[in-house]
Amino acid sequence: MCLYSYLYGFYFMLTQLTINNFAIVRHLSLELNEGMSVITGETGAGKSIGIDALGLCLGYRSESSMIRNGADKADISATFTMQPNSPAYLWLKEQELLDEDNPYECILRRMINVEGRSKAFVNNRPLPVSQLRELGQYLIHLNGQHAPQLLLKNDYQLELVDNYANLHGLQSQMAEKYSAWKKLHKQVKNFRQQCEENESKKQLLQYQVEELNEFAIKEGEFEQLEEDQSRLANSEQLTELSQSVLNQLSDNDLNVDSMLYRAIRDLETLVNIDEQYQPALEMLNEALIQVQEASSEVSHLADNIEQNPELLNELDSRISKAIQLARKHQVSVNTLWKHHQALQQELEGLLSFEENEEQLIEDEKQAYQNCVAIAEQIYQKRVEASQKLSAQVTEQIKQLAMENGEFFIDVQHNLAKLSANGADTVEFNLRSNLGQQSQPLAKIASGGELSRISLAVQVLTANKLSTPTIIFDEVDVGISGPTATVVGRLLRQLGNKCQVLCVTHLPQVASHGHHHFNVQKYVENEQTETKMSLLKRKERITALALLLGGSKITDAVLANAEEMLDLAESE
Repeated sequence: MCLYSYLYGFYFMLTQLTINNFAIVRHLSLELNEGMSVITGETGAGKSIGIDALGLCLGYRSESSMIRNGADKADISATFTMQPNSPAYLWLKEQELLDEDNPYECILRRMINVEGRSKAFVNNRPLPVSQLRELGQYLIHLNGQHAPQLLLKNDYQLELVDNYANLHGLQSQMAEKYSAWKKLHKQVKNFRQQCEENESKKQLLQYQVEELNEFAIKEGEFEQLEEDQSRLANSEQLTELSQSVLNQLSDNDLNVDSMLYRAIRDLETLVNIDEQYQPALEMLNEALIQVQEASSEVSHLADNIEQNPELLNELDSRISKAIQLARKHQVSVNTLWKHHQALQQELEGLLSFEENEEQLIEDEKQAYQNCVAIAEQIYQKRVEASQKLSAQVTEQIKQLAMENGEFFIDVQHNLAKLSANGADTVEFNLRSNLGQQSQPLAKIASGGELSRISLAVQVLTANKLSTPTIIFDEVDVGISGPTATVVGRLLRQLGNKCQVLCVTHLPQVASHGHHHFNVQKYVENEQTETKMSLLKRKERITALALLLGGSKITDAVLANAEEMLDLAESE
């Protein structure tokens, strides 16, 4: 039983794949089990079609040429069971895409029409292909025929080491801390640039504020200045007119006061005769009081009229200065005081902005140190993992007909290259023969050596992945004989830990599968058809015999095939 099944009580893997009208497949439905499943068949029969179709369910690029000739659409679906708290389960939960009736199962579906457009579904709910691709990385890890070439790329080498070291948690912390540091680093850079830009502006503001501070105009002051200036400028006219008003109100024989008094006296007589005159009498009495109060107010104001040429000159000068400053600052003279306050606030902001530099730089330094601390932890983990993986790969390749080969992983730590992934570069090296120095794989490894090293690395790192299913698509190309037997044994061992699907043309590898599917191509109604069948033991022996002996199957070949199967099952 698969280790995941043992631990969690149910399967954590791909359980079913259904393909309709894809390439040369009209209809294919596969039930898949735990362990290692091998897929064999003649060249061109379509052994990799199931893998390609599965790739579409994982969000790979689609084309209308993928549709079976004569069909109007291709339809592929894949069913997975998931472990609680697995990345796939948590992703579906976060996206609210879990099937409420069966939350531990996930169904991916992809349809392509003849126009080349495709639709994607998860648990019967549509979603963008980009999200399907994001989910797919948590479900299946595909090791294709080009995996050996990928092994030459430093980024891929680093990814393999990180998977082996199980650095996902530290890498998440590193990415978070790095993002925080880069944000502060940018703020410091922008801050210093802003300080440079602010310097000339600050000097201008300081000059303007000092000039306005010296003038110190207040709110409403200009209006009062204009009023006071008008009064002093017209003091003679004010005195003359005030005296004239006083004469008319009370200071001569024919003044208003005297006339009102006489009228009131006559009205009093009228009231004694006829009371209807009483309201008129009251109004005149009120008018007399108003006239007397007005006369008193005018007399008071006239007594306080000031004639001060020096003060008038001072007022004229301040008004002129206020108008000059208002024009200079391009504001109205009545709002000059408000403009003065705004410039003061802006200057204070620039001064306080510079005061923040020390704290900002300190924060940036601390954020950098946080990054460095985690990068150091990641480096140590990578070094430990690299040493362990190097020893294991060396052990495996010696079994893969590279008896004198030694595999090394060089990890270089350089804080100058600090990134969200740490500060390390990784390089895979090989010493093929005794007495030679190790060199990078890209310089020294032959095609066959690269294939074997790639397979060893993939097998050793695969069970560190969080994906439930691992696919090997003809990664055993270039390998044969006893070496192929070792490859089959390695893949079977991996199949004891997780689900493995392996497309192969080697009987030594195929014999090690827990399950064996065979692909056959045939013609029906002038249409090419293909089918994939799960083989029983007797059928497996025949399929292995075909791989061993070609089209002629003798009793000796059958016996050899059966012995090969027996040996694989006994290991």
